[in-house]
Amino acid sequence: MLNKATTLKGYKLDSLDGAIGKVREFYFDDKFWTVRYLVADTGNWLANRQVLISPHALAAVNKEEQTIAVDLTKKQIEDSPPLSSDQPVSRQYEQAYYGYYQKWPEYWAGGLMWGYYPTIRPEPERWKKPAKGKNEWDSHLRSTHDMDGHHIQASDGEVGHLDDFIIDDETWAIRYLVIDTQNWWPGKKVLVSPRWIKSVTWNDAKVFVDLSRAKIKQSPEYTEGSPLSREYEADLHRHYNRQGYWVDEPVGKKNSR
Repeated sequence: MLNKATTLKGYKLDSLDGAIGKVREFYFDDKFWTVRYLVADTGNWLANRQVLISPHALAAVNKEEQTIAVDLTKKQIEDSPPLSSDQPVSRQYEQAYYGYYQKWPEYWAGGLMWGYYPTIRPEPERWKKPAKGKNEWDSHLRSTHDMDGHHIQASDGEVGHLDDFIIDDETWAIRYLVIDTQNWWPGKKVLVSPRWIKSVTWNDAKVFVDLSRAKIKQSPEYTEGSPLSREYEADLHRHYNRQGYWVDEPVGKKNSR
């Protein structure tokens, strides 16, 4: 299911033995534009440290109850490698984090969205792991909170600013950026796929997309109350003459509790 990052913010996190807090924000990488960690607000329980939860541990999102199930115990989370709230997530920390849990493939240790696998929950009989050490890449993690307000640059000028993210809670890929164009076309919001991004200048807070202002202006409008149906997505991709992500991505399998 597709959900806005701001909608998921504040969802209650339920571990295997009780509530652990709420969703604060997400860290994603700027290569695959996929969520790598959910950042939990644990209140006074684990104060002064960032509590990161890998999507590998996220079992189910319940929109009606506004909860996310986490397949970890509170003790496992408490004993995980600590990370100060003012520190960035380094590769050294990630290696310690994945080493602690010892049950998830490292997403950076391969050339696919989830490392050696194209899905977060691969089918073992179908996806074989190649020799370790091939196609490793350096991830640069970005915060959904910190990117709020980034300026969007079309091929012929600025068109608006980043208002939100649309996250697929099955694959944990960021499917769309929600662009607020109110300075040019009052009241209109549109969606842009990360696949259409040419580059990002992080210091200048600018996202450059391979689309013209006119094409963006004429694109199907995104409204907050409208569900993101496959029909809407297909219309959006047809407008830009682009192939939908669902055409070439395998479907993963959900965990169950």
